[in-house]
Amino acid sequence: MPPHIDLGKKGEALAVEWLASKGYTITETNWRSSRYEIDIIAARDGILHFIEVKTRSSLTYGHPEESVSTRKIRHLLKGASEWLYRHPDNKRVQYDVLAITLLKNAEPEYVLFEDVYL
Repeated sequence: MPPHIDLGKKGEALAVEWLASKGYTITETNWRSSRYEIDIIAARDGILHFIEVKTRSSLTYGHPEESVSTRKIRHLLKGASEWLYRHPDNKRVQYDVLAITLLKNAEPEYVLFEDVYL
């Protein structure tokens, strides 16, 4: 598997652990519908969170959150709309980005950007 795919999978696994430690209940991981994918769907305090996870092992090209494009947010919103259509019992939703930086010889750094919109 290409290194960036392995890094992404590792980041998503770390994200699930980190979110669970913060009181989130993980509902889905890597949920797909047609060409849309949502990395993590989780609930906490009555809010359903659709979470895009970005992981980087170097800051050469910037922080992980800087790679979340407008197109990616649109895909997150469209994927979430499809999920909500299939699960209409959810009232409050939020769209988040979880940035994880994995530098050598350092603990992972987590930054959660909550309630992001275009």
